[in-house]
Amino acid sequence: MSPSHSLFQFLKREVLVSEHEVFHRTLRDTLVGSCDSVLDIGCGSGSPLKKISHLFSRTVGVDGYPASIERSRAAGIHQEYHCMDLLEVGKHFAPKSFDAVIALDVIEHFEKPEGYRLLEMMESLARKRVVIFTPNGFLPQDEWDNNVHQVHRSGWEVYDFELRGYRVTGMSGWKPLRGDFALPRLRPARLGSRLSILTEPFATRFPQHAFQLLAVRDLEAS
Repeated sequence: MSPSHSLFQFLKREVLVSEHEVFHRTLRDTLVGSCDSVLDIGCGSGSPLKKISHLFSRTVGVDGYPASIERSRAAGIHQEYHCMDLLEVGKHFAPKSFDAVIALDVIEHFEKPEGYRLLEMMESLARKRVVIFTPNGFLPQDEWDNNVHQVHRSGWEVYDFELRGYRVTGMSGWKPLRGDFALPRLRPARLGSRLSILTEPFATRFPQHAFQLLAVRDLEAS
């Protein structure tokens, strides 16, 4: 393979992409083909699984906000839903009930001790894999959409996950380029978004400098 062809393939896969495409592709690669059942904790109204949920034999969405459950159900994202306190999910399902247990943009809504409880619970429910997606460090966020659960209460660093055996990948580009709700800080937004995307290859490899973190623990290998 020529250097020019390799460069083109690199640009096509990591630079010439749309907003958050790297995250969605990485999530798909992490789950599809190796996991048949997925428990989506804190699924919200528009889980990132919505484009791939049909590829699993069983997907279950759990959330503590009834309106989010109803919106997700109307969109047909998951096959099964439960509305409950997220820290009580472990009492509802038997240990090792799912191939994968995921919590995307969830753990930062708990105080740090509760966040560790969430991780322990997820690891007990998963047979193969646990996936966490969260801002890199503390990102302030208040209540919105009349949902008190949206307040951010903790910040998580790369080492928080690596010490538990997770591999961590940086997401959403260089940290200073994004702000509230992962929106570009620079204006116009289209330019800010493009600049952020251009930094994704760097942020992916050096997660401590990324805006968001994708942490994955393979339980079969741990």
